[in-house]
Amino acid sequence: MIKIKKYDLKYKDQWDSFISSSKNGNFLFYRDYMEYHNDRFTDFSLIFIKNNKIIALLPANIDEDVLFSHGGLTFGGVISDKTMKTPLMVDIFNELKKYLKDKEVKKLIYKVIPHIYHTIPAEEDLIAIFMNKGKLSRRDVSSTILIEEKIGFTKGKKWNAKKSKESGLKVSRTYDFERFMAILEENLKKYDTKPVHTLDEIKLLASRFPNNIKLFTASKGDEMLSGVIVYESTKVAHTQYIGALEEGQKLYATELVLDYLINDYYKEKKYFDFGISTEQEGHYLNEGLIMSKESFGARAVVYDFYEIKI
Repeated sequence: MIKIKKYDLKYKDQWDSFISSSKNGNFLFYRDYMEYHNDRFTDFSLIFIKNNKIIALLPANIDEDVLFSHGGLTFGGVISDKTMKTPLMVDIFNELKKYLKDKEVKKLIYKVIPHIYHTIPAEEDLIAIFMNKGKLSRRDVSSTILIEEKIGFTKGKKWNAKKSKESGLKVSRTYDFERFMAILEENLKKYDTKPVHTLDEIKLLASRFPNNIKLFTASKGDEMLSGVIVYESTKVAHTQYIGALEEGQKLYATELVLDYLINDYYKEKKYFDFGISTEQEGHYLNEGLIMSKESFGARAVVYDFYEIKI
């Protein structure tokens, strides 16, 4: 018999411990990350228990009669450990639907955890979704490099990185989030948008997760010309933000930072992920953006969303 409990603070240590030992968890699912924006989301995370033992978690929030897994995260499906098997996952989804129906939830929007974030295969949820008549409602495309089988940069990108290095630029890990976020915000103004995180939020999260959230910059003397904030997990280095001054763009400073990250700093990682290039719920492809990412040798990995009627 599977029991479902709604998360509250008394379960924090157990929650975080399970994330640490899971096969598809990520530092994004630790409570100290999830709750940085709890003023914007009504948490409705769930804990699945069998024989007095946690068998799975679901990071989630609720908005009226719709449950999202999770609205404040890029992805966040059912998190399980190495003991999870397909029949048990099917049972979890059956019990989840009953539980949500009792709570008068009408719909579940489920964000699949992309396979690149799995330490071992963990797609039991996909068959359970299919068996519960889940419908694909959104598909974003990210661009990812498999480090051990790198395609490599285009000739143009190689030349840019080489010229940038010859210009005397230096790449290093830094902690000057203030200067970088100012550059990023200025870059995004022309698109009439802002970073997902405020300066205070990214500084808070970087202080809580210094081994996972890192800033790398290219500088000429004391002047920061370009930077990349990386979200680092067990197998994946993900570029959360990329920004550059106009002078940095002219000197190909971003290419130099990415060359260092892909071919040096993260050469032992499994994947290097640039993030999505789709808009409008996955129906519009920003071709200029994805062509830039693919010029570094990245290729497509999809981030899927499913809708399940309760």
